[in-house]
Amino acid sequence: MELKGKRILVTGADGFIGSHLAEALVQEGAKVRSLVLYNSFNSWGWLDESPLNRDMEIVLGDVRDANLCNKITKDIDIVFNLAALIAIPYSYIAPDSYIETNVKGALNICQSSLNNSVERVVQVSTSEVYGSAQYVPIDEKHPLQPQSPYSASKIGADAIAMSFYYTFDLPVVIARPFNTYGPRQSARAVIPTIITQIAQGRYELEIGDASPSRDFNYVTDTGGGAYIAGEV
Repeated sequence: MELKGKRILVTGADGFIGSHLAEALVQEGAKVRSLVLYNSFNSWGWLDESPLNRDMEIVLGDVRDANLCNKITKDIDIVFNLAALIAIPYSYIAPDSYIETNVKGALNICQSSLNNSVERVVQVSTSEVYGSAQYVPIDEKHPLQPQSPYSASKIGADAIAMSFYYTFDLPVVIARPFNTYGPRQSARAVIPTIITQIAQGRYELEIGDASPSRDFNYVTDTGGGAYIAGEV
Protein backbone atom coordinates (compact mmCIF):
# COMPACT_ATOMS: atom_id res chain seq x y z
CA MET A 1 0.00 0.00 0.00
CA GLU A 2 1.56 3.26 -1.14
CA LEU A 3 0.91 6.16 1.23
CA LYS A 4 1.54 8.82 -1.39
CA GLY A 5 -1.79 10.40 -2.23
CA LYS A 6 -3.54 8.56 0.59
CA ARG A 7 -5.87 10.45 2.91
CA ILE A 8 -4.38 9.99 6.37
CA LEU A 9 -5.52 10.98 9.84
CA VAL A 10 -2.87 11.43 12.54
CA THR A 11 -4.26 11.85 16.05
CA GLY A 12 -1.95 13.30 18.66
CA ALA A 13 -0.22 15.23 15.89
CA ASP A 14 0.65 18.02 18.33
CA GLY A 15 2.95 15.72 20.29
CA PHE A 16 6.57 14.64 20.10
CA ILE A 17 6.27 11.61 17.81
CA GLY A 18 2.97 12.60 16.21
CA SER A 19 4.27 15.90 14.88
CA HIS A 20 7.29 14.22 13.26
CA LEU A 21 5.07 11.54 11.72
CA ALA A 22 2.59 14.08 10.33
CA GLU A 23 5.44 16.05 8.75
CA ALA A 24 6.98 12.91 7.25
CA LEU A 25 3.67 11.87 5.73
CA VAL A 26 3.25 15.31 4.15
CA GLN A 27 6.76 15.06 2.72
CA GLU A 28 5.86 11.68 1.21
CA GLY A 29 2.91 13.20 -0.60
CA ALA A 30 0.07 12.05 1.64
CA LYS A 31 -3.01 14.16 2.29
CA VAL A 32 -2.76 14.61 6.05
CA ARG A 33 -5.46 15.54 8.53
CA SER A 34 -3.90 16.24 11.94
CA LEU A 35 -5.91 16.09 15.14
CA VAL A 36 -4.49 18.24 17.94
CA LEU A 37 -5.94 18.56 21.42
CA TYR A 38 -8.37 21.46 21.70
CA ASN A 39 -7.20 24.25 23.99
CA SER A 40 -8.17 27.84 24.70
CA PHE A 41 -4.86 29.13 23.34
CA ASN A 42 -5.59 27.80 19.85
CA SER A 43 -2.18 26.15 19.97
CA TRP A 44 -1.22 23.32 17.64
CA GLY A 45 1.52 22.12 19.97
CA TRP A 46 4.71 21.19 18.13
CA LEU A 47 2.99 21.92 14.82
CA ASP A 48 2.79 25.62 15.68
CA GLU A 49 6.25 26.26 14.29
CA SER A 50 6.29 23.52 11.67
CA PRO A 51 6.97 24.82 8.15
CA LEU A 52 4.70 22.03 6.89
CA ASN A 53 1.59 22.92 8.91
CA ARG A 54 0.20 24.85 5.95
CA ASP A 55 0.30 21.64 3.92
CA MET A 56 -1.97 19.67 6.25
CA GLU A 57 -5.51 20.03 7.54
CA ILE A 58 -5.39 20.69 11.28
CA VAL A 59 -8.39 19.94 13.47
CA LEU A 60 -8.65 20.88 17.14
CA GLY A 61 -10.57 18.33 19.17
CA ASP A 62 -10.39 15.36 21.51
CA VAL A 63 -10.47 11.60 20.85
CA ARG A 64 -12.75 11.25 23.85
CA ASP A 65 -15.49 12.79 21.69
CA ALA A 66 -17.09 9.97 19.68
CA ASN A 67 -18.99 12.34 17.39
CA LEU A 68 -15.80 14.20 16.52
CA CYS A 69 -13.96 10.94 15.81
CA ASN A 70 -16.74 9.86 13.48
CA LYS A 71 -16.50 13.19 11.66
CA ILE A 72 -12.73 13.29 11.21
CA THR A 73 -12.45 9.68 9.99
CA LYS A 74 -14.79 10.28 7.08
CA ASP A 75 -13.04 10.04 3.69
CA ILE A 76 -9.88 8.77 5.42
CA ASP A 77 -7.86 5.80 4.15
CA ILE A 78 -5.46 5.26 7.07
CA VAL A 79 -5.52 6.32 10.71
CA PHE A 80 -2.44 6.61 12.91
CA ASN A 81 -3.71 6.86 16.48
CA LEU A 82 -1.10 8.53 18.68
CA ALA A 83 -3.47 10.54 20.87
CA ALA A 84 -2.72 9.55 24.47
CA LEU A 85 -1.80 10.72 27.93
CA ILE A 86 1.75 9.46 28.40
CA ALA A 87 3.24 10.70 31.69
CA ILE A 88 3.61 7.69 33.96
CA PRO A 89 3.87 9.62 37.27
CA TYR A 90 0.64 11.54 36.63
CA SER A 91 -1.18 8.29 35.89
CA TYR A 92 -0.84 7.41 39.59
CA ILE A 93 -2.61 10.64 40.48
CA ALA A 94 -5.33 10.70 37.81
CA PRO A 95 -5.78 7.17 36.45
CA ASP A 96 -9.35 7.81 35.33
CA SER A 97 -8.18 10.42 32.82
CA TYR A 98 -5.84 7.83 31.27
CA ILE A 99 -8.69 5.35 30.84
CA GLU A 100 -10.86 8.04 29.26
CA THR A 101 -8.23 9.25 26.80
CA ASN A 102 -6.20 6.14 26.03
CA VAL A 103 -8.82 3.38 26.17
CA LYS A 104 -12.02 5.24 25.33
CA GLY A 105 -10.13 7.26 22.73
CA ALA A 106 -8.92 4.07 21.02
CA LEU A 107 -12.48 2.71 21.12
CA ASN A 108 -13.84 5.87 19.48
CA ILE A 109 -11.18 5.77 16.78
CA CYS A 110 -11.76 2.09 16.02
CA GLN A 111 -15.56 2.40 15.99
CA SER A 112 -15.42 5.47 13.77
CA SER A 113 -12.90 3.83 11.45
CA LEU A 114 -15.21 0.82 11.13
CA ASN A 115 -18.21 3.06 10.47
CA ASN A 116 -16.34 4.94 7.74
CA SER A 117 -14.63 1.93 6.10
CA VAL A 118 -11.08 3.08 6.90
CA GLU A 119 -8.54 0.81 5.17
CA ARG A 120 -6.18 0.50 8.14
CA VAL A 121 -5.75 1.65 11.73
CA VAL A 122 -2.26 1.86 13.20
CA GLN A 123 -2.61 1.91 16.98
CA VAL A 124 0.64 3.36 18.34
CA SER A 125 1.25 1.73 21.70
CA THR A 126 4.35 1.61 23.90
CA SER A 127 6.98 -0.77 25.23
CA GLU A 128 5.62 0.06 28.68
CA VAL A 129 2.95 -2.60 28.14
CA TYR A 130 5.67 -5.23 28.74
CA GLY A 131 6.70 -3.86 32.13
CA SER A 132 9.99 -5.06 33.65
CA ALA A 133 11.63 -7.52 31.30
CA GLN A 134 11.22 -11.19 32.19
CA TYR A 135 13.72 -11.97 29.45
CA VAL A 136 15.75 -9.99 26.91
CA PRO A 137 15.51 -9.02 24.22
CA ILE A 138 11.81 -8.39 24.68
CA ASP A 139 9.70 -9.62 21.77
CA GLU A 140 5.99 -9.64 20.93
CA LYS A 141 5.50 -12.87 22.94
CA HIS A 142 6.65 -11.25 26.17
CA PRO A 143 3.85 -11.17 28.79
CA LEU A 144 2.01 -7.90 29.20
CA GLN A 145 2.41 -6.39 32.66
CA PRO A 146 0.31 -3.40 33.77
CA GLN A 147 2.88 -1.91 36.16
CA SER A 148 1.25 1.52 36.16
CA PRO A 149 -2.18 2.93 35.33
CA TYR A 150 -0.55 4.33 32.19
CA SER A 151 0.69 0.94 30.99
CA ALA A 152 -2.66 -0.62 31.93
CA SER A 153 -4.46 1.97 29.81
CA LYS A 154 -2.23 1.25 26.81
CA ILE A 155 -2.75 -2.50 27.22
CA GLY A 156 -6.48 -1.78 27.26
CA ALA A 157 -6.21 0.38 24.14
CA ASP A 158 -4.31 -2.37 22.31
CA ALA A 159 -6.91 -4.93 23.37
CA ILE A 160 -9.76 -2.73 22.14
CA ALA A 161 -8.04 -2.31 18.78
CA MET A 162 -7.39 -6.04 18.42
CA SER A 163 -10.98 -6.84 19.38
CA PHE A 164 -12.14 -4.80 16.39
CA TYR A 165 -9.84 -6.87 14.20
CA TYR A 166 -11.08 -10.21 15.53
CA THR A 167 -14.75 -9.24 15.77
CA PHE A 168 -15.31 -6.87 12.86
CA ASP A 169 -12.31 -7.55 10.55
CA LEU A 170 -11.10 -3.98 10.96
CA PRO A 171 -7.53 -3.95 9.58
CA VAL A 172 -5.40 -3.07 12.63
CA VAL A 173 -1.66 -2.87 13.27
CA ILE A 174 -0.29 -2.45 16.79
CA ALA A 175 3.05 -0.62 16.96
CA ARG A 176 4.95 -0.68 20.27
CA PRO A 177 7.97 1.62 20.00
CA PHE A 178 10.64 1.48 22.67
CA ASN A 179 12.40 4.56 24.07
CA THR A 180 12.21 7.33 21.50
CA TYR A 181 14.46 10.38 21.60
CA GLY A 182 15.13 13.43 19.48
CA PRO A 183 14.01 17.01 18.86
CA ARG A 184 10.84 18.09 20.71
CA GLN A 185 11.21 15.46 23.42
CA SER A 186 10.30 16.39 26.97
CA ALA A 187 13.28 17.66 28.94
CA ARG A 188 12.45 15.21 31.75
CA ALA A 189 13.41 12.20 29.58
CA VAL A 190 16.75 10.49 30.20
CA ILE A 191 18.69 11.61 27.11
CA PRO A 192 17.72 15.32 27.44
CA THR A 193 18.57 15.03 31.13
CA ILE A 194 22.03 13.69 30.32
CA ILE A 195 22.63 16.34 27.65
CA THR A 196 21.55 19.11 30.02
CA GLN A 197 23.94 17.94 32.73
CA ILE A 198 26.84 17.69 30.27
CA ALA A 199 26.05 21.18 28.95
CA GLN A 200 26.19 22.42 32.53
CA GLY A 201 29.74 21.07 32.80
CA ARG A 202 28.96 18.32 35.26
CA TYR A 203 31.45 15.44 35.49
CA GLU A 204 29.21 13.10 37.48
CA LEU A 205 25.78 12.53 36.00
CA GLU A 206 22.64 11.83 37.99
CA ILE A 207 20.47 9.42 36.03
CA GLY A 208 19.04 7.18 38.72
CA ASP A 209 19.30 3.39 38.37
CA ALA A 210 21.80 2.67 35.60
CA SER A 211 21.39 -1.10 35.64
CA PRO A 212 18.45 -1.52 33.19
CA SER A 213 19.29 -1.75 29.50
CA ARG A 214 17.29 0.18 26.91
CA ASP A 215 16.87 0.30 23.14
CA PHE A 216 16.73 3.92 22.02
CA ASN A 217 15.12 4.88 18.72
CA TYR A 218 15.59 8.24 17.06
CA VAL A 219 12.21 9.88 16.55
CA THR A 220 12.32 9.83 12.75
CA ASP A 221 13.09 6.10 12.89
CA THR A 222 10.10 5.55 15.16
CA GLY A 223 7.98 7.53 12.71
CA GLY A 224 9.46 5.50 9.87
CA GLY A 225 8.43 2.30 11.62
CA ALA A 226 4.88 3.58 12.00
CA TYR A 227 4.93 4.60 8.34
CA ILE A 228 5.88 1.06 7.33
CA ALA A 229 3.12 -0.32 9.56
CA GLY A 230 0.69 1.75 7.56
CA GLU A 231 2.07 0.39 4.28
CA VAL A 232 2.02 -3.36 5.00
